[in-house]
Amino acid sequence: MELTYTKCGDYYIPDLAAPESPKIGKYGRMRHRFLRDNHSGYYSGFLLSGMNVDLEETDLAAKKRMELLTAQMAKAEGVTEALKASDQMEWVGRMNNVRSRAEEIVLHELVYSL
Repeated sequence: MELTYTKCGDYYIPDLAAPESPKIGKYGRMRHRFLRDNHSGYYSGFLLSGMNVDLEETDLAAKKRMELLTAQMAKAEGVTEALKASDQMEWVGRMNNVRSRAEEIVLHELVYSL
């Protein structure tokens, strides 16, 4: 390993860069907490084999699945832009309902499964 140094005054300071932090979102953090609190054996194995990759993949898959489910459920229930234009509060209530049901499905299928 070769290090380079920068001279600052009378001192040489190594040119170090922190590794790129993982891009783990809401669902990745939820999966991490679930494994840590409920499945210590799996958690230990994931720590040794690179848990961040699994958490990033879970987070990305959950976000994509959430978008897909939300769009499908909204279409099936008639939650459209026309409804949004005519009755905003009705649209907000129905979309919140759709999102919470879609999130429950995603959590059950991807986040809280082994």
